[in-house]
Amino acid sequence: MTILANILIVFFISVGVLFIVVTAIGLIRFPDLYTRAHAASKSATLGVMCILIGVFLYFWLIEGHFNPRILLGVLFLFITGPVGGHIMSRSSYIAGIKPWKGTVKDDLGPEIERMKKEQGIK
Repeated sequence: MTILANILIVFFISVGVLFIVVTAIGLIRFPDLYTRAHAASKSATLGVMCILIGVFLYFWLIEGHFNPRILLGVLFLFITGPVGGHIMSRSSYIAGIKPWKGTVKDDLGPEIERMKKEQGIK
């Protein structure tokens, strides 16, 4: 049982570290705020969640201590990470930060223009 537990723990922590490395590469390589925010919110959230699951499994299976606070942290991170990235990207768009010139499709532009017309804002 200990070997299986160690394999699970190492697997989750390794996958988490891999996603964090992908996040770091994405933050360096991507061209604009929106693609960087996407990398930071999605893959970093998944990476930290995997690491926390590995930590939870370590304390539960190896140390014999069940800690529900870690599970609550995973749930909280799962809910707030992507939502926070979306809100920051949307507010940046509304503030006037232009997407990268190679952006193919802009779904938010027509919606923002429609909202401005309805509210009478230039």
